[in-house]
Amino acid sequence: MKIRLFLLTFVLSLPLAIFAQDDAVVEEAAVQEEAVWGEIGTLAGMVTDVSSGAALSGANVIVEGTDLGAAADASGSYLIDKLPAGSYTVTASMMGYKSSSESVTVGTGTAVVNFSLSAAVLKMSGLEVLASRAVENTPVAFSNVSKADIEFRLGSQDIPMALNATPSVYATMQGGGAGDARINVRGFNQRNVAVMINGVPQNDMENGWVYWSNWDGVGDASQSIQMQRGLSAVNLAAPSIGGSMNIITDPAQVESGGKVKQEYGAGNFLKTSVNYNTGLVNGKYAISATVVRKTGDGLIDKTWTDAWAYYFGLSYAVNPKNRIELYAIGAPQRHGQNLWKQNAATYSHEFAADELGYSQGALNKFSEATHGTGGRFYSENWNRVSDLYTGKQYYYMYGANVVDRHDPHFINERENYFHKPLVNLNHFLTINDQMRLSSVLYWSGGSGGGSGTLDQYPGYIWDYSGPSRVFDLDATIAMNRSDKNRKGWDKVPGQSIAILRNSINRQSTLGLISKLNYDMSDDIKLEFGVDWRTAEIEHAREVRDLLGGDYYVETRNENFADGYDAGLGDIIHYHNHNTVDWLGLFGQGNYTKDALSAYGMFGFSNITYTHQNHFLAGDPLFEADPISAIQFKAGVLYDLGSAMSFLSMIPLVGKVGEQSKVFANFGNVEKVPILDNVIDDNNGTISSDPLNEVFTSFEIGLKLHSDDGAVVGNVNYYNTQWKDRNQVKYINSGSSDGADAMVFLTGVNQNHSGFEVEGSAQLNDMFRLDGAMSYANWQFDGDASGKYKEYTDSTTVVTNYVYALDGLYVGDSPQSQLVLGGTITPIDGLKIQGLYNFYDRNFADWSPGSREIGDDDDPDRDQVWEAPDYSKIDIHAYYDLPGSFSAGSTDITIQAFFHIFNVLDAIYVQDAYDNSNYNGYHDDGRHDASSAEVFLGTPRYFNAGLTFRF
Repeated sequence: MKIRLFLLTFVLSLPLAIFAQDDAVVEEAAVQEEAVWGEIGTLAGMVTDVSSGAALSGANVIVEGTDLGAAADASGSYLIDKLPAGSYTVTASMMGYKSSSESVTVGTGTAVVNFSLSAAVLKMSGLEVLASRAVENTPVAFSNVSKADIEFRLGSQDIPMALNATPSVYATMQGGGAGDARINVRGFNQRNVAVMINGVPQNDMENGWVYWSNWDGVGDASQSIQMQRGLSAVNLAAPSIGGSMNIITDPAQVESGGKVKQEYGAGNFLKTSVNYNTGLVNGKYAISATVVRKTGDGLIDKTWTDAWAYYFGLSYAVNPKNRIELYAIGAPQRHGQNLWKQNAATYSHEFAADELGYSQGALNKFSEATHGTGGRFYSENWNRVSDLYTGKQYYYMYGANVVDRHDPHFINERENYFHKPLVNLNHFLTINDQMRLSSVLYWSGGSGGGSGTLDQYPGYIWDYSGPSRVFDLDATIAMNRSDKNRKGWDKVPGQSIAILRNSINRQSTLGLISKLNYDMSDDIKLEFGVDWRTAEIEHAREVRDLLGGDYYVETRNENFADGYDAGLGDIIHYHNHNTVDWLGLFGQGNYTKDALSAYGMFGFSNITYTHQNHFLAGDPLFEADPISAIQFKAGVLYDLGSAMSFLSMIPLVGKVGEQSKVFANFGNVEKVPILDNVIDDNNGTISSDPLNEVFTSFEIGLKLHSDDGAVVGNVNYYNTQWKDRNQVKYINSGSSDGADAMVFLTGVNQNHSGFEVEGSAQLNDMFRLDGAMSYANWQFDGDASGKYKEYTDSTTVVTNYVYALDGLYVGDSPQSQLVLGGTITPIDGLKIQGLYNFYDRNFADWSPGSREIGDDDDPDRDQVWEAPDYSKIDIHAYYDLPGSFSAGSTDITIQAFFHIFNVLDAIYVQDAYDNSNYNGYHDDGRHDASSAEVFLGTPRYFNAGLTFRF
């Protein structure tokens, strides 16, 4: 199987070896076929660089409307002979330069046309194709965030936060750890949002999640982000149900230069970014590189960060028809985490009582946190430890590391450390005037993990003096060193009963995406492609910190009947390897004629999962049957021209109706279950009949803009049906070894529909207004019911199940949203923006499994808890200092900037989970505020700095 896959990679990568093509014979034949009906002339001239005057060897000069052309020689000269007399348009072009066209009349002599080409960023059209980016006439709803907008608004937050001015998009920092953000689009979490960097999918191959800490530096190297909402125009077999987030990194620049950016922020945040571009060298290649260093204590207690990031880009123009690009990006990092939501009273009694209506009993049960900074800054994922404890900690991130703990005064229960490098080799080939091939061969690695507690009965000593328990480190260390456990039972001195462990993830993914574009005519364009990936992922736990002891006794590994003593860095608890083999094929057709644009695509994907458990006797290998899925998407757009010009009666922004386009799209997408729903990687249980989830979506919209582009608006409605959302249940298999069986429960259906509006207006040279609004209705559609067979020792039992879901709201993201932004430029170089976000109908997250109806139970049909609406204001500003100063022959300009997030220091619930089993006041399912657990929004903080450009 592996050999066949690598042969496929080799065959599909053959275009990487195709370089120069000799067109001389073709051109000569075309000229000889030219009928000599009249006079013949010659066209000659020079092609040079407009800035330096240097000759541009290899520049293409073509006579539009004919097959005639020539390439400039080493001196920049070109010659086109045997050209029939007449008037022509002649175009000169070269990789890395803007094309230039001139009109010329040719007679019997020699006509001379010289071209001076200006430099441009090396064309990224190939990446646009690989990333399946939408353009103006693509019939989908999308929003673009430019590099200028990213730099202006992001302020070194996690990159999803740059999209919070987009309708139906909700991103939060969750517990406040660096890189711990999440994003929801149209009510779908990021397992159903395709995230791509330079066209390469980044959703986890096992579970579909996206870990933003892996891309800590991508915001500093992003050229733009496009958020396509809904099924989108992405033609890969990617989970683009809520939408597709396409990130394009900085291209290699033609002009040399760079920048140094220094930032400082709340929580002792310090970040230095250095970027340099070589510029175009010898008219052939350009290199861009960025290095980032970031440290900080964190705003929330002990969410410190210690990170590097790097980005490298190279573009090489082999010849006018071939370009190769190499990209590498990564962010080795460590950071403290705050993973657990709390009861709202833990953060603030005043907020819980005044805004959430808590009873006195609920306030009494959950004291306001004083641990550490406490209050809104509280985290239970750490505790103090005596400076006298000097035990080492172990972690592996592309190399073993035995280190002192991050801080001598405390230990994080939860620390994340990871390095996920991504390397792309892109090739863009112009086969002929009608065919182009775009390919990317990529490798994505990954090495790291996360820490946590692990113990053997009777386990840790915990401190219960606060609203939630924290581990008592000093007492636990003393216990591990002593001859008694916490219950007073005898133990061997130095045997660690409670330790810190690492849960490791080491992965390697090799993939190839190749797309062939064929222009059948000016109206019909076709695209065919392949998406192949193979991934191997290792999971295990390791001893991270023995907490005062000398060893930890591991007893779960069946290959060691008597167990073994594990030291620092040894594997414990579990150890397995998973593989994912993925093959996708697709075809797409695009039609454009006058005012009409349309597209249709069909895709097929096939996925195979395997699991090998090294803690079971004999290291058995479990392989699931291949699972296939198909998808179909189609859309149409019609240019209405000035049909909406009657909107001119609206003051200030009425001219938005000067140009308008209406669009609609439809799609049906099958999504295969994630690995965790096919194979239980605890014991190798394989689902006998895994079910695909099915998404059916329809969307209609209107795109508007003024003739001068100063006013732009978009309005659209969508409706998405989610059929058979994966709901897995473990049952008795009846096997002699007592193993469980895994069954899929059908009938868990959701409907997501809503309206979206966004627009912008440059009202004058000084003031710009931006806005976005969405109103949605995301609900479960019907109760889920069905039956499954469960086996006992002597009989088979058919079990009926019912889940009371009908009409309950989908949680985890506000269903109403309003964004308003005002930007002023009062003087040259100064830009200030105020951004207002309002969210309402923010229902808590919850699990459909919590609404199962037992044999003797009344159904729980109460609506999930709705958090109060909230609003917040952010302010962003920069000032370009006038003039520049020189350092040798280099001119340097300076920009000062600052960001203030949550200016009014508003207190609000941003994330919530309904009826918490851990931090709820009631245990009888009341679906109220005191029964939920929440993350509050981040308190007011700032980020400021200077950028030096040269």
